[in-house]
Amino acid sequence: MTGTDFAALLQPDRGQPARTIQVVPPDRFAAWLTAQPQRVRTAVAAHGLTGKAGDRAVLPAEAADDWSMLLVCDEPTSSPWRIASLGASLPPGTYRLADADAGAAALGWLLAQHRFDLYRKGDPSGPRVLLTTEPAVIEDTVRVATATARVRDLVNTGASDLGPAELEDAASALAQEHHATLSVTRGEALASGYPMIHAVGQAAVRERAPRLIELVWGDAAHPRIAIVGKGVVFDTGGLDLKPSTAMRLMKKDMGGAAHALALAGLVMAAKLPIRLHLLIPAVENAVAGNAFRPGDVLRSRAGLTVENTNTDAEGRLILGDALTRAGEEAPELILDFATLTGAARVALGPDLPPLFSDDEVLAADLLAAGATVHDPLWRLPLWDGYDEMLKSDIADMVNAPDGGFAGAITAALFLRRFVPKGVPWAHMDVFAWRPAAKPGRPKGGDAFALRACYQLLKTRYAAR
Repeated sequence: MTGTDFAALLQPDRGQPARTIQVVPPDRFAAWLTAQPQRVRTAVAAHGLTGKAGDRAVLPAEAADDWSMLLVCDEPTSSPWRIASLGASLPPGTYRLADADAGAAALGWLLAQHRFDLYRKGDPSGPRVLLTTEPAVIEDTVRVATATARVRDLVNTGASDLGPAELEDAASALAQEHHATLSVTRGEALASGYPMIHAVGQAAVRERAPRLIELVWGDAAHPRIAIVGKGVVFDTGGLDLKPSTAMRLMKKDMGGAAHALALAGLVMAAKLPIRLHLLIPAVENAVAGNAFRPGDVLRSRAGLTVENTNTDAEGRLILGDALTRAGEEAPELILDFATLTGAARVALGPDLPPLFSDDEVLAADLLAAGATVHDPLWRLPLWDGYDEMLKSDIADMVNAPDGGFAGAITAALFLRRFVPKGVPWAHMDVFAWRPAAKPGRPKGGDAFALRACYQLLKTRYAAR
């Protein structure tokens, strides 16, 4: 969806003319300044810089029309966000870092220049090109920037322009691009085969009817990996109607699907040696005379019955059927993304998605991958002692326990009941939204745990 040409913004350094960016850590600022010529020291003094993180100045060079840029930064060299603030603010032109390569910071440079412009004119300024002495990393950096922008664009799009059909279109475009196979289950086949997906989405108008979107790609001989994303394109809360303040951002409730689409695109673009199975249950949780009700007992694809105690706990219902479908193909690994619970935000805030997994190796590998690429997760327990909270007096389970205790954990425990035993599975309860801007990361839709999961898959499978 993005119109940003990321490939044009990151180019090999062949010695072409470029302005220099000098990145100085705060603890080295005094020594750096002492070593500079008088004209630079004068310019720094004129700007009133003291060497604290965030200080910046345009520095004069020997030639009258030449200059370089100073940035005092306390971000580590491995951080993608090290020079992101400059990627959005420098004049158009070509730049290189002094005394070092851009490295991981190239990603932040690219993403700082991404704009969601579906509803307004794009950035009129020209591109800011960064040079790198490591051309081998350009392709993958551009891939990750494109995937992140895909998440942002999908989440930022209003629900009037993005329903289940448009999620299907996005999956279809990916399938065509990478020669994958797309299948969609809807109508009577959905009602009989995926009854919880159907129940959640049945109140929507016909043009926004529920469906299960599946994409399959890769050599059937390769390890099978399932990626599942919650695709609630708008969540009113159903008959347990949300208040207006809580409904304001519910266009982002398909953020899990956006992450799943983006990760699938990364896997296919990188040609990882896996058999990919992407599953997106796409629904609108609407209010109408035929909306599913509190107290309804829903049958699931797995055969379990679920007493619906809250129509606003619909995401776990549609994921239950999708996870069941994923497990039927005996995958080696299942990853799911979902904007599932407000409890996760209360516990960890907007920037840190909780990770749930019963597989110790998978959990450790995901945490390590997130640390490597500065895309952190925090593991929360699948605490067996809370499983009894899902008990129902009339069905196999409830979807939302009374009381609200441990809401993120009980939601994950609900999902676990639909994952085949013995299959490594990780659930990421992502927010998919950034409430305040940071360098390279504007306010609005954003990707969380996407780069961590991609790093995991590359580490596990690229070398095979």
